[in-house]
Amino acid sequence: MQKTGGSVAAFIAGVAPAKRRRDAETVVALMREITGREPELWGTIIGFGSCHYRYPTGTEGDVPIAAFAPRRQATTVYLLDTGAHAGALAQLGPHDTGAGCLYIKDLEAVDTEVLRTMIAEDYRRVVAGETGTATYTITG
Repeated sequence: MQKTGGSVAAFIAGVAPAKRRRDAETVVALMREITGREPELWGTIIGFGSCHYRYPTGTEGDVPIAAFAPRRQATTVYLLDTGAHAGALAQLGPHDTGAGCLYIKDLEAVDTEVLRTMIAEDYRRVVAGETGTATYTITG
């Protein structure tokens, strides 16, 4: 994955429906506050900071340290492992999950402090190198 250098503001302005655009603006502010970094476009993903990961299998690549994507059906927040957040997810409010994805259909329906805690914990783990099987090297 690579940064595409596009305008985050222009990208968000084109997000539909309006509820998803509103949620994207809120998540940008939340992640900016948590990370202390400015948002950058990685295709259709909005990322904060960058790192290089490597698994023991040899699989490697570059990804944002914290990221989300405003998709038509839901806002996708990327996490290291949703299973590690079971307690927080039980308190979050309406959502769906995948292995490393948290899907939120309406940000106003969830507890944003719980969301903040999950994002901040994953960000801290990547920066501290406490990610489990993969190694992450901060590159930006």
